[in-house]
Amino acid sequence: MTSMISVEAVPTQRGWECQVEVSGSGGPSRHSVRVSASDLERWSRAPAETPESLVTRAFEFLLAREPATQILKSFELADIQRYFPEFEEEIRER
Repeated sequence: MTSMISVEAVPTQRGWECQVEVSGSGGPSRHSVRVSASDLERWSRAPAETPESLVTRAFEFLLAREPATQILKSFELADIQRYFPEFEEEIRER
């Protein structure tokens, strides 16, 4: 079964606070992801990409590697690269 990813971004002083809900075979999972303006600029595929789109792509990346229940409940988007060094390269291709 494919997971459904829902993202809602709220602007903050540093960027966006994104509330993410993943629903799939393991039940719903909720996460809070902080995205800075520099994160969005660094990993966007298009000049007008939204934080919601970037976080959705990041969760697709994560879910290809681990179940939603294993993803941290709260983290900075840039933290993904610490755990998965290939994130930098692969997020641009998603």
